[in-house]
Amino acid sequence: QVQLVESGGGSVQSGGSLRLSCAASGFPGGDYCMGWFRQAPGKEREMVARIGTAGNTVYRDSVKGRFSISRDKLKNTLYLQMNSLKPEDTAMYYCAAGRLCLFNYWGRGTQVTVSA
Repeated sequence: QVQLVESGGGSVQSGGSLRLSCAASGFPGGDYCMGWFRQAPGKEREMVARIGTAGNTVYRDSVKGRFSISRDKLKNTLYLQMNSLKPEDTAMYYCAAGRLCLFNYWGRGTQVTVSA
């Protein structure tokens, strides 16, 4: 069974930091594009950051300079370091993966809440 399990979410004050992790298991052989998405209640899911098979990264403008995405292929784990958090970052954060960045595999999410 293919699984993506997020962890590291929580409640912090504005300006604080959190590090999210995504443990992957059960994937077929080959390289995968991976990314982080977020969704607030009643709103559409949006891309936060993604990292390609060659290590190239793409960030949403609102998180540039504050968030950093990375991966450890040996541990099959994806990370999202979040610094200088703002209340508008509050959302459920999801880990996703797929060949050619099609993101056909999804985790169940981890909640991030930032208070003013």
